[in-house]
Amino acid sequence: MSKKVFTAADIENLLKSGKSAADIPAGAILTPSAKDVLRDGLGSVFGAGSAAPAAAAFAEPILPNYEYHWTPGKDPKTPAEIAAFFNSPAIVEIKQRMVDIGKRMWAREYTDGNGGNLTIRVGDNLVLCTPTLVSKGFMTLEQMCLVDMEGTQLAGKYKRTSECMTHLAIMKRQPKAKACCHAHPPHGTAFAVAGVQPPTCMIPEAEVFLGQIGMAEYQTPGSPANAEVVGNAAVDHMAVLMVNHGVITWGKDIEDAYWKMENVESYCKTVWVASQLKGGQLLTITGGQAKELIGLRKTLGMDDKRANWTECQLCDNAEFQPGTVCRVPDQSAAPSSSTKLDPEAEKLVQVLTDQIIASMK
Repeated sequence: MSKKVFTAADIENLLKSGKSAADIPAGAILTPSAKDVLRDGLGSVFGAGSAAPAAAAFAEPILPNYEYHWTPGKDPKTPAEIAAFFNSPAIVEIKQRMVDIGKRMWAREYTDGNGGNLTIRVGDNLVLCTPTLVSKGFMTLEQMCLVDMEGTQLAGKYKRTSECMTHLAIMKRQPKAKACCHAHPPHGTAFAVAGVQPPTCMIPEAEVFLGQIGMAEYQTPGSPANAEVVGNAAVDHMAVLMVNHGVITWGKDIEDAYWKMENVESYCKTVWVASQLKGGQLLTITGGQAKELIGLRKTLGMDDKRANWTECQLCDNAEFQPGTVCRVPDQSAAPSSSTKLDPEAEKLVQVLTDQIIASMK
């Protein structure tokens, strides 16, 4: 007997009838949208101001979570099983999310032409990915593809993107990477073209949600060499600038991965603008404050290779631009206009000045 699949509409009807999550049959499969309805509670079902059934209990608030969980060792194997899986309600819902995120990427000008791609791991050896030669702003459900971890296409009538191999290289090396987003956002890509690694300790949100942004040397897009260098860089970095190419980010789900793409672009734009204002002399938070933010990353389930770094290492931006300091300047330590000068030093300066002027004559 097949397990019952509950959609968002099924859950809404269940709640409207006065029942609760406890009435869902054991072993039932809930689509992501069904889980959203359960998470949001009765308010989204009955509308603001509407009275919910008295029997319904208040559910403990939870955080948004779009991560897909599969049962290890239970990947579909036969063509019929793969086809059924590829067209199942849960996977269709994820494919729709990929289509929607593609539109968001295109609308924000993170992609041009048919650039950019998305992947989501949905099994031990199964990954959903976007098609090649299709604008991310105009993709459809029917164009999504399914590949194995070696890039062999298993389902979908449109050909998968060649750059999925880079995504798969990340997933093979970093088990927490369950979704990847690649795009060409202008400011993030500008840093990549300039070969400039974005500095750290500038903005708290970037420290928490991105950590240190990695760099991967240029290799031909879609090639095994590119997959190798990007895959290695992504082990310790959730966002990687691909020199002369673009940006790739990963997360526990595709929404998470895409958010990091927005984070990278916004951060690079802000740093670039600030550099024009201050001529490179940018301020940073302190190393101690950076340690606090790394601790916060850990509570959110994100590892950070800098966890054991010293405070000076955390905010060392010496290679970014001269004048970017590793602390908040102490204004009280600045010399005052009333500071007395060393008379002997003044005499020496005057002697040297006179000698230089004489030699010029």
